[in-house]
Amino acid sequence: MPSPEELPLLTHPLEDESAFTPEPLLEAVRAERGVEPGEIPKVCMLDFDGDLTDWLARTGRSSRSRNWACFHTSMEIVEIDGAPLGVVGRTIGGPYAVLIAEQMLVSGAEVVVGLTSAGRVSDNLPLPSLVIPTRALRDEGTSFHYLPPSTWIDAPEGIARLLSEELADVGLPIARGPVWTTDAPYRETAAQIERHAASGVLGVEMQAASLFALAKAKQASIGVVAHLTNATDHEGEDFDKGHDELSFEILKRISRAGRRACSG
Repeated sequence: MPSPEELPLLTHPLEDESAFTPEPLLEAVRAERGVEPGEIPKVCMLDFDGDLTDWLARTGRSSRSRNWACFHTSMEIVEIDGAPLGVVGRTIGGPYAVLIAEQMLVSGAEVVVGLTSAGRVSDNLPLPSLVIPTRALRDEGTSFHYLPPSTWIDAPEGIARLLSEELADVGLPIARGPVWTTDAPYRETAAQIERHAASGVLGVEMQAASLFALAKAKQASIGVVAHLTNATDHEGEDFDKGHDELSFEILKRISRAGRRACSG
């Protein structure tokens, strides 16, 4: 059995400069695909499921960004209150979410917010409901490449508070508190769920700890909105996020919170 000092995940050379950074990758995309130079919107959203992104494009509510340089994704631009919001879909999991968020930050984004489906951990919350994570349990790998080992990582307070304010009357129950970030959802156990619920964890998802670590390492404004839609002890229908217009309303509130964070 290796000691903690021998585990690469816990001994990442955090003080060393990265040998591979987003900027040259973006330049390669621009050169290869003829992407027009220019910045992306100051507020961007990671739509982890991708359903909302598809709906925006299908209904003509968005248009494809000409300035987003990425080998893996496209970005939809939607106007909210006269201001553009950049949306990238299907960025599920901490590694992928951070990969795209890093590229957003060097492309002109000042605020990044992730919208994710999540599982309920606390049985005090109804389904569906919204959780604004205030900190995340680091049961994943990406965050340990940005920050020293620890159990928890706090969310940036400013954007978390603004998200809570803007979403307060969106039409769903809303709570603020801890979440559990895992990169192996099919390895969640009943004992883990019970233990984390007892410690006050509200929900389980796959991105928050990774994104909050990036935020702290880069001094960036990154928030997460978790849409609780399922639970192992739920007897009703799972994974129902409601109608598309509700998701669109959540997106609007995210955009407004992001704009307030920019102006603040």
